[in-house]
Amino acid sequence: MSSTESPSRPADKSPRQQVDRLLVGLRWRRLEEPLGFIKVLQWLFAIFAFGCCGSYSGETGAMVHCNNEAKDVSAIIVLFGYPFRLNRVPYEMPLCDDDSTSKTMHLMGDFSAPAEFFVTLGIFSFFYTMAALVFYLRFHSLYAENKRFPLADFCVTVSFTFFWLVAAAAWGKGLTDVKGATRPSSLTAAMPVCHGEDAVCSAGATPSMGLVNLSVLFGFINFFLWAGNCWFVFKETPWHGQAQAQAQAQAAAGQESAAEQGAVEKQ
Repeated sequence: MSSTESPSRPADKSPRQQVDRLLVGLRWRRLEEPLGFIKVLQWLFAIFAFGCCGSYSGETGAMVHCNNEAKDVSAIIVLFGYPFRLNRVPYEMPLCDDDSTSKTMHLMGDFSAPAEFFVTLGIFSFFYTMAALVFYLRFHSLYAENKRFPLADFCVTVSFTFFWLVAAAAWGKGLTDVKGATRPSSLTAAMPVCHGEDAVCSAGATPSMGLVNLSVLFGFINFFLWAGNCWFVFKETPWHGQAQAQAQAQAAAGQESAAEQGAVEKQ
């Protein structure tokens, strides 16, 4: 009895072939248009914003010199960083008593709320702009024909504009408080040993805040990018078409009335 061979099915496409097919279908010239170009800027500056804030780490410190000859100068180095829960950052305060050596202290303040909100918004902006950019480049005809997509894009863009303004302002205020809480003078002011006559305290390492200062700047740049993009997204919505149609109808009506009035005056 002869065996029958089943018809061969086409081999499944590998993931690499699917990715190549997707990349070939992208309309890269759309990036030269304002809607595509601004989305690229939003994607980049979202990375800069949450990257500068979320990757920050710094140190502050102080020097404690006990008047007791039995103890040397003690250097205090305190490391801190994102998410800036300073009240959970411990350090050892030296004691000038003969019976004890040190006491565990903590920095003051919890500024994690504005920092985490800022970073979370940056991550959501990164993923949304990446998805919207792929959709805009690959399925632009669907974006232009189905007006629900521009409407949804416009609502999301307005929401991100508002959230970036709130996040940048809140994190700017939070960063000011972080700077005040991590100054060496604030560290020495919080240590009881520095208020007595048994020790002399001086400032140590001063934290460098350049990276987090840039994060606030990038936050406001993101706000201006999203605010400017509102107009270009609005032009794709049916609301802009209706407004243009009404303006053209009013202009045509004005021209007709002017022509009728001119004809009456000639009679």
